[in-house]
Amino acid sequence: MRAIAVDAFRADPALVEMPKPEPAAGEVRVRVEYASLNPYDWQTADGSLEGLVPHVFPLVIGVDFAGRVDMIGSGSNRFRVGDKVFGRAGPPVGAGTYCDYVCVPQDAAITVVPPGLDARIAAALPSAGMTAAQLLETAALRGHESLLIIGAAGGVGSCLTQLARARDVRVVAAVRGDERARMGSLGAAVTIDTTRGPTAGSVRAVCPDGIDALADLVSDTPEAFAAHAATVRPGGIALSTRGVAAGAVLPEGVRGIDFRLDPSPVLLDVLAAGAAEGVLRVPIDIELPLEKAPQALDRNRTGGARGKTVIVLRNQRNR
Repeated sequence: MRAIAVDAFRADPALVEMPKPEPAAGEVRVRVEYASLNPYDWQTADGSLEGLVPHVFPLVIGVDFAGRVDMIGSGSNRFRVGDKVFGRAGPPVGAGTYCDYVCVPQDAAITVVPPGLDARIAAALPSAGMTAAQLLETAALRGHESLLIIGAAGGVGSCLTQLARARDVRVVAAVRGDERARMGSLGAAVTIDTTRGPTAGSVRAVCPDGIDALADLVSDTPEAFAAHAATVRPGGIALSTRGVAAGAVLPEGVRGIDFRLDPSPVLLDVLAAGAAEGVLRVPIDIELPLEKAPQALDRNRTGGARGKTVIVLRNQRNR
């Protein structure tokens, strides 16, 4: 089968041929139709989890997918051959989804695509949707409070903006470029262009008493995270998805948390229902064939994503 993989940390991703995987007991094999790109994908290939969790090489990139079950492993299983499914693969890290086939435990974060949900949207939903939902729960915002989202224009930020707005949370969306119309359509009360000056000053101009919570999806150093956390009022919370909160010097009374996703099929079902009903929109930025995935990863590294990138495998020849 075809796959986008690296043979070592920090190597360049490339299109390679690999054996088709065989499902173990309790697993399903999925013929991948769509995969979606997350910053986690290239971060993992760069060794962000090196020494922390098991990896397999060649390391196939990607975690999100949608497709059809084409083989069932031995033992009991809640799926059947032909089921349309979507979800999030792993562990181990490296058994990824930028490929023709992936094997996933039947009790992992995988579920059936509900009627009315397009498979490409389903593929774009798992990491972004689950991260957004769990960030909102961790922030414990219940309405009439404020949330600053750094990197709000990407997949996670777009979902988080909508979910927060649905709870009557005032969203301050920090993005690169003029995205007021798009972010406003997703529910942002205020959109800040981070290329036009220091973000903290712009936030204070619209929230002089400070914000209640920060979700920083971008900052990869404690110093950058601390600069954004300076806008949080005492008693507020500052969340990092890049693991830099623990090393940041935060204002007195502000609690910093390094967020970790806890995927579940139940949460996938809830998010998929919302997407199928049109309550949750998952903006697709671009669709690309598998062989263009390395360029898409390079593009994502530069930041400024406008929704999700979807890798299309369905119309390609599976081998």
